[in-house]
Amino acid sequence: MNKSQVFATALAFAAAPLAGKTIRVSPSNNSQEALQTALIDAQPGDVVALAAGRYMLTDGLSLDVNRVTVRGAGPDKTILDFKTQKATGEGLLVTSNDVVLRGFAVEDARGDAIKSKGADRIVYYDLRVEWTAGPKETNGAYGVYPVASTDVLIDKVTVRGASDAGIYVGQSKNIVVRNSLAEFNVAGIEIENSYNADVHDNVATRNAGGVLVFDLPDLPQKGGNSVRVFNNRIVDNSTPNFAPKGNIVATVPTGTGVMVMANRNVHVFGNSIGDNSTTNVMVVAYKKPFTDAQYNPLPRDVVIHDNTHGRSGWAPTFVGGAILAKAMGGSIAPIFWDGAGGAPATNIRITDKVGVVTMGLIEPLTPITQAKPAPIDLSKSAGVPEPPAVVLPASMEAAVK
Repeated sequence: MNKSQVFATALAFAAAPLAGKTIRVSPSNNSQEALQTALIDAQPGDVVALAAGRYMLTDGLSLDVNRVTVRGAGPDKTILDFKTQKATGEGLLVTSNDVVLRGFAVEDARGDAIKSKGADRIVYYDLRVEWTAGPKETNGAYGVYPVASTDVLIDKVTVRGASDAGIYVGQSKNIVVRNSLAEFNVAGIEIENSYNADVHDNVATRNAGGVLVFDLPDLPQKGGNSVRVFNNRIVDNSTPNFAPKGNIVATVPTGTGVMVMANRNVHVFGNSIGDNSTTNVMVVAYKKPFTDAQYNPLPRDVVIHDNTHGRSGWAPTFVGGAILAKAMGGSIAPIFWDGAGGAPATNIRITDKVGVVTMGLIEPLTPITQAKPAPIDLSKSAGVPEPPAVVLPASMEAAVK
């Protein structure tokens, strides 16, 4: 065997999945220690297999080993119950790469339910996260919460009751959120300060806001861009906003279907959007003072097309919304743009066959009470080409088959 053959063989071996052992855990009077010990003892390639049953946990769990699968018997069979959790941290924290989380539920975490940080090629599949007492300000902030990661897959995940965002991806790259249900959260699905995201074939309903695409200042990764929101059902987002005061999502009006704020190259298409009492789609600037010199508060290159709209705007919940609705004949148009930056600068293109209104707030910090609402035609804007589909590593797709 020559040197090139040796090198090729070594590369193939390094890339191959490691075949490991299965560590089996069952519910017991000592579930906390048994489960955390299994996560500590796991080696790359191992599966931590959680038997069906309810695991009563008194503290958060953590995993920092690469190439580990945590697998339950199903999200209604294997339940990690944090009702007696003493600290306010995460239910489960993952800080390692190539991790697959599948087939279990997390209930009533004191803080975020499942968080992964700096975890590349992370898979969340066939999971349920729930705060069982319903929407409450004291619920944990996030349901599933990957942050600062490259290659994220969230598939067939249900989240209910998060006091911030049910399904949230922040400061990450190459993201797919699909086939999931977010309901009774403040924000159903949120993509924040992230690059290259596909959000499709989900249901966002009975949240305060259905799907949010945000970019915020003063974060390590900013300039969020290239997000596609398509083929989703975003309806009846009517749960009163129960976020703690001071949270950015506390400003999201109840009854918002899709909200794009200060992000670039966002495409919203092929969705069914309706029964959202404030508006079906809202495109706005960031509305708070900031000192981050690299931050752009305007939404830019937003394209909205081929969506199916139901009713909207009959009871807007932002300050002055009722007055504006009355002035516009009883309801706000299905698509709402604050007008910040002006049409040429922001390059917003909207071709949906429904009413579009601008609030005429050219400066981002102008209060909504000074709005000068008027119909606007943005169908002639140049727009930008749609970003390519996000392609994740084959190993991640194989993990959900």
